[in-house]
Amino acid sequence: MLTHDHSSTPWAPGPVSDPTPPYHDTVLATNLRLLMAQRGIRYEDVIDATGLDARTVRGIVNGSKRPHARTLSRLAEGLGVSVERLFHSPNRVTAEGFDSHTNSAIQGVIDANPELFAGWGEEDFGELCSRFGCGGAMTQTGVLQAAEAMNRHRAVLSQARVVLESDQADLLTEVVKAFYDRVTLDK
Repeated sequence: MLTHDHSSTPWAPGPVSDPTPPYHDTVLATNLRLLMAQRGIRYEDVIDATGLDARTVRGIVNGSKRPHARTLSRLAEGLGVSVERLFHSPNRVTAEGFDSHTNSAIQGVIDANPELFAGWGEEDFGELCSRFGCGGAMTQTGVLQAAEAMNRHRAVLSQARVVLESDQADLLTEVVKAFYDRVTLDK
């Protein structure tokens, strides 16, 4: 799977063989080209990461190929994004996307601490990018603290899932409700 590398390299798509492909094919092609440009990856990188053949990748990139669901799944998995992300409107700027592009501290922490981000998905990175105020502004220290807190919370949720499947589920439910009531009543 390819990592979140926001380095940019010049890249221009090839010519489109069908000038009027259906809307979803042009959105997919645009999003794939954007991902490639944002991450500084080439066709060969996409082919290596996805296991798709060169003709398929080129057809998707230029909008002339309508991929099957299995191909879309391999493409998304290889690029480390959701299938839905491949079809987001290219004109829509999300808060997470804006945050990740405007805060270089995030990529610096990701690059320096890859083990901290093992198993993270697009949603996790989106959540990290949308956090502010942890450790002050989103400095490298703040990003690191936010990522560590997110990992601690993931571990607790994982443990809670195990407990909820045991004979202790009712007890955990009562404890969580008591804490929830305490937190929400204080507001």
